[in-house]
Amino acid sequence: MSSPPTREASPPTEADRRAVARQLGRPSIADFRVAVRCPHGAPAVVTNGPRDRRGRPFPTRDWLSCRALATGVSRLEAAGGAKALEADASMADALRAAQADHARLHDGHLVAGAAEPGHAKCLHAHLAFALAGGGSPIGDWIWSRAELSWPDTCCAAPAEGEEASSP
Repeated sequence: MSSPPTREASPPTEADRRAVARQLGRPSIADFRVAVRCPHGAPAVVTNGPRDRRGRPFPTRDWLSCRALATGVSRLEAAGGAKALEADASMADALRAAQADHARLHDGHLVAGAAEPGHAKCLHAHLAFALAGGGSPIGDWIWSRAELSWPDTCCAAPAEGEEASSP
């Protein structure tokens, strides 16, 4: 992994909320904390509460908000990456362990709301969970197969004419 991310668990600043809204293309519907910052200082992974602001279950604990990383993971998923992860016998124990850890930390939900512990429903959620937790074999598997690297410029930077406060 090039340039390790900065891990934290801090409440978002107003600039973080704006950055995440730019990354997601909408305001977040759940309360979140910034779990990981990219080398540019912007939120890269946010940790959501188990329920959204309306009280509905929100099974995705960690959200990969960095668009540059999410785009790379999307390419891997489109190429069959989730099925490849499930089929990789060397990753079976790590996948089950990640699902169990996620359920323990997040109101009983498996990663991305998967129905079965051996199922890799969403590689984005698995990478976000791995990054927020300081790394894991699942995160390493996804990072290497998606050929990810941190972008040279921040994907959360304000658009031209938008308020230029950090990030």
